[in-house]
Amino acid sequence: MRVVAGTFGGRPLKTLAGQTTRPTTDKVKGAIFNMIGPYFEGGRVLDLYAGSGSLAIEAISRGMEAAVLVERNRKAQAIIEENIKMTKAASQFQLLKMEANKALDLLDGAFDLVLLDPPYAKEEIVKTIEHLEERGLLAEGALIVCETDKAVELPETIASVELWKQKTYGISKVSVYVS
Repeated sequence: MRVVAGTFGGRPLKTLAGQTTRPTTDKVKGAIFNMIGPYFEGGRVLDLYAGSGSLAIEAISRGMEAAVLVERNRKAQAIIEENIKMTKAASQFQLLKMEANKALDLLDGAFDLVLLDPPYAKEEIVKTIEHLEERGLLAEGALIVCETDKAVELPETIASVELWKQKTYGISKVSVYVS
C-alpha cells in the first residue's frame, strides 16, 4: 500500500497484518479522493476509525492542513505512528488512542472532511454522524466519506446531512454525505 497522490505520493505505507483492520486498497483510495477532490486547499480531516492512517495521510498529502486520527487498537496505533513518521510532517497529525465515541466527546472545532470506515458499518455510521452533528464537529459543507461492504444500505439522510454520491468498487461501497 502507498500514498496515491500529492506531496507524499508514491511513499509506501505500512499496514497491520490480519483481520484487525481492513486497509482501503490504493484503487479505492484513489477513487474516493477523485470523488471528493481530488485536491484540497486547507481544512481539517477527522479519520475516526483510522486503521493504518492511510486515508488521513492521503488527505494531508492532497492539501488538507491538519488531521486527527482516532484508533483504539494498540498495534494499529503503532502502524499509524510509523506511517506519520514517514511523512516527515508529524505536526500536521494528531493521534488519539481511544474509542471513537470517547474521542467525539473530547474533540472541538469543525472538520471539513470526515472519514468513516467502522467495523459495524450501518448502525455505527448513523450513530457517529448524529454524534458529530450534535457536538458541532461538522463544518458547513463538510464531506463525510463512509466506506462499507457493498451490501450495506445507508439512509439518504442522516441527521441533517444528505447523501451526495455513492459508488461500488469490488466488495466496497463508498458513500459521500454533505452537511
